[in-house]
Amino acid sequence: MSSFNAWRVGARHYVSGLGAAGGCAYLAASVNAWLWPLAGAFLAYGLFALFFFRDPPRRIAAEPYEAVSPADGKVVGIEDLAETPHYDGPCVRLSIFLSILDAHVNRSPCDGAVQDIQYKPGKFKTAMKAESSECNEANTLRLKTPHGPLTVRQIAGIVARRIVCVTRVGETLAKGQKFGMIKFGSRTELYLPAGTQICVKIKDRVRAGTTVVAKFT
Repeated sequence: MSSFNAWRVGARHYVSGLGAAGGCAYLAASVNAWLWPLAGAFLAYGLFALFFFRDPPRRIAAEPYEAVSPADGKVVGIEDLAETPHYDGPCVRLSIFLSILDAHVNRSPCDGAVQDIQYKPGKFKTAMKAESSECNEANTLRLKTPHGPLTVRQIAGIVARRIVCVTRVGETLAKGQKFGMIKFGSRTELYLPAGTQICVKIKDRVRAGTTVVAKFT
């Protein structure tokens, strides 16, 4: 299993490039005062990139029969589905919206083997809306777990332009293990077996790897 590092997959590219550009702007500003705002803008954007790509440590302490949130953010949907192309049979779909202020590292909701990964190009509509689930760029992971099949979907948003997934088919993920991230505002969906007890409500704030979102019956 490849180790995941948010800085390596994203922040260093933004910060190093902006740092170099900001340095040039700073030197130029010493000659032309009107360039000072440009230097400040580069610095501010670089600091935001550091903030966005943060990867806070999490203590994974859920019970074996509990599933943890795959993402930080706000719960925007809890639905019972009779059928969906992203799950075999009836299921419960839990949708989480991630703003640009949330940490965007994705974690496995429980122990499981990766059976399939499917990437789908698409649009970049706002991830707050339910329609983004089907029309936006997305990456779908299907997991085989002791509690039945699970699906986790990484969905890009209006600002997000790249989905990162470092796991591979055949690998095993531990509960709370990092497997990827979505850069700049997005949506993460969790598909659970029908009848699973959901432990959160609409508008609840959840944290990846630590918030228990469901209990298997």
